[in-house]
Amino acid sequence: MDILFVAGFSPIVADPNASRSFYGDVLGVQFEKKMDDYSYTHELAGVKHLGLWPLAEAAETCFGTPTWPAHIPVPQATIEFEVADVAVAERELREKGLALIHGTRLEPWGQVTARLLSPEGLLVGLVSTPWLTTGE
Repeated sequence: MDILFVAGFSPIVADPNASRSFYGDVLGVQFEKKMDDYSYTHELAGVKHLGLWPLAEAAETCFGTPTWPAHIPVPQATIEFEVADVAVAERELREKGLALIHGTRLEPWGQVTARLLSPEGLLVGLVSTPWLTTGE
């Protein structure tokens, strides 16, 4: 697997307004965009993307339903690793016996992703993000 960089980090939040207030008003993070309840910035030095991802949206993205399945631990955050080839990375993980939340797929926003849970309960994404690597 050829990891290029950490593409993003997002706490998975139960209350988007409270989290936006904490990270924005208390800590001073200047979120540049807000899409529905999802706030993010690409302008914080040292990270390509920092977002506040509502749990319902994370569940919808992973499972197609706004409710996180009761039999899978609820993640507290997601970390995404930009990789040279998501399908190759997925195959390597499966060959090592790891179970994925979902395999390689194109998300509606144009990012290619495969996701799994880490032993600590982080939602880990192996991703290809064109606007972070090519400026598109």
